Amino acid sequence: MYTYAVRAVRADEWPSMKALRLLALRDPVADLAFYETYDEAVERPDDFWRERTAGGAEGAGGARQFVAETPDGELAGTVTVLVEAAGSVDWAGSAVERLQGGVVGVFVRAGHRGSGAIEALFGAAMEWAWSWGAERVRLVVHEDNGRALACYRRLGFAPTGVAFEERREIEMAVERVEQA
Repeated sequence: MYTYAVRAVRADEWPSMKALRLLALRDPVADLAFYETYDEAVERPDDFWRERTAGGAEGAGGARQFVAETPDGELAGTVTVLVEAAGSVDWAGSAVERLQGGVVGVFVRAGHRGSGAIEALFGAAMEWAWSWGAERVRLVVHEDNGRALACYRRLGFAPTGVAFEERREIEMAVERVEQA
């Protein structure tokens, strides 16, 4: 069992973020979990990875990428959360009805699964979304990705009834609970 330091990615870590993404795209369920393939990602120029990592590091544009780091500096996993403003259009072309966070790019290295890394990552990602005033945090998961479905349920996410039939995905969300 590890103790993870969860933090926002740093812009200069783009080589590590590239390597972690390429590892994620080699996962046995990558075709269910991600919208790009390893072959597509490996061909991207370094400038793409620099810009992507810098965007997740800054957070000012409504996107923040978090990493879980072990005491010895290994990056155990990552998650990105996007702030989606009410009245905007989301990645699927649907109208966003209220301010929400959208979780994407979830990955934990195989050796760190079941060790608390995902809980730590989601805790930071959701706290960040709540700090922007998000009313809920949502994600989309393939109906055949049993490992991810079980994980998200354990983290408090529930199906919303929204489905994306073309890719056989469902939306799951957690509503913000106001503190008294």
